[in-house]
Amino acid sequence: MSSDDTRPPAGGLSAWTTRRWLRVGVAVSLAILTVLGATGAWILGRTGTISNDLADVRSPALSAALHLESAVLNQETGIRGYGLTGSPEFKGPYEQGRLEQDADIRQLTKLLQDDAAALEDLGAVRGAVERWQDRIAGPIAASPPGSPSPAASERATEGRTAFDAVRVALARQQERLRADRDRARNELMSTMTLRNWVFGAIAVLIVALAALVFEGLRRGIRIPLERLGADARVIAGGDFEHPIAATGPADLRRLSAEIDFMRRRLVRELAFAEQTRLRLDAQAANLERSNTELEQFAYVASHDLQEPLRKVSSFTQLLQRRYGGQLDERASRYIDFAVDGANRMQILINDLLEFSRVGRVHNAHHSVDLDDVLEQALSALSISVEETGATITHDRLPTLTADPTQIGMLWQNLISNAVKFRRPDEPPRIHVTASPEGELWRFTVTDNGIGIGPEYVDKVFVIFQRLHTKDAYPGSGIGLAMCKKIVEFHGGTIAVDPDHRDGARITFTLATQPPPEPDALVIPQATRAGAETTS
Repeated sequence: MSSDDTRPPAGGLSAWTTRRWLRVGVAVSLAILTVLGATGAWILGRTGTISNDLADVRSPALSAALHLESAVLNQETGIRGYGLTGSPEFKGPYEQGRLEQDADIRQLTKLLQDDAAALEDLGAVRGAVERWQDRIAGPIAASPPGSPSPAASERATEGRTAFDAVRVALARQQERLRADRDRARNELMSTMTLRNWVFGAIAVLIVALAALVFEGLRRGIRIPLERLGADARVIAGGDFEHPIAATGPADLRRLSAEIDFMRRRLVRELAFAEQTRLRLDAQAANLERSNTELEQFAYVASHDLQEPLRKVSSFTQLLQRRYGGQLDERASRYIDFAVDGANRMQILINDLLEFSRVGRVHNAHHSVDLDDVLEQALSALSISVEETGATITHDRLPTLTADPTQIGMLWQNLISNAVKFRRPDEPPRIHVTASPEGELWRFTVTDNGIGIGPEYVDKVFVIFQRLHTKDAYPGSGIGLAMCKKIVEFHGGTIAVDPDHRDGARITFTLATQPPPEPDALVIPQATRAGAETTS
């Protein structure tokens, strides 16, 4: 499949990948939310400004103006009573009014410092009050108490005119302040209404944006992935010819195309695997036929081949006993060679039979206490152990799932080798250790015998490989080869420790559970490949 098969159409929105859609969507969403947030912040700020102006300036200013009017009226009432009667108690309200007037004017000046028109009205009020006080209230208040003030009667008309001007100035000031307060209140209500609309619009836009995002994710990602998953399930169900539809953004379409390419590749691999399975079935049939022939050969070797050897050995020995006195020394030696050769051939045949039975006849795995198996092997070797004065010790051995017959043969071969290849000047000392190593157990069999040279550490496990002559050390040279086969059948390895110098040390591993049977690995290998190509 060429790269063009998985390339999305170039140009336009169809070429956008999921990442690009997400980036654009996030950028647009953030821009909209930023604009909405800035608008909302401005509306909140404007509402707070108007509310503060109304609460801190307009309403207090109108209250101060009303209080100023009350203070001026108290002055007019007190000064009029003092002018008509000369009684000192009328002068108190006038003096108190003057003090309140000054305080109200200072407060209004502070509150209205940013309002030129309101300050102009305050100036008009102050001018009218000061003119009234200079022309009317001041001279009357300066008259001695006890009798009516002449100025009160002389300037009665002027006083009414001057105070009317004060009233007009106060009324104009209050009217402006009241109008400003009402205008601020109306503006506050309008701004609050606008704020409610803006935040309602923000909420609606956020909901709409969230719905748009979810709908985009549903159409752009979830639905294409669901279609891809549905196609994959159809293929997994066995319909390997079912095509995978490419939908969604460019990268998801590319992914669908790649998976469809993999499907077509797996279809080809499955066909090849099926052919391989058929060939393996044929090979398995041939192997089964070969095993049957091997069983027949083993039967022949154990019966038909040994019978002539027994006859050769028996009749040769009879010949020696009957005609021993008539034969010379050379003839007797030839007869001994013939008997020894026949016996050695029987031993080799028996050893070969035992070697071929490993994993074929002896294959009954169950829980085995290696301590018990080792003790049984030592019991079988008790005569040679007693004759050589061997000392055999061992650590606590584990319990594994294994074939007890094979494990017994393993211990017997290793211990008998350690006893056989001893030094002539000292009795054998043999020690067996065991230690866990992951999912395996590592064992060592260490002796103080003649040892194994570094150049022979690999050769000793080859069948019929002997390092000494049969006259020096008897045996067929098959013991360690059988040990190697037994250990490997139980999922382990065996080797000679080249670093051990004082004698020989054989180290091997055994699995806690037996590995799969070799025959079970032939056909499932192909079926596993077929299964993998369909997953």
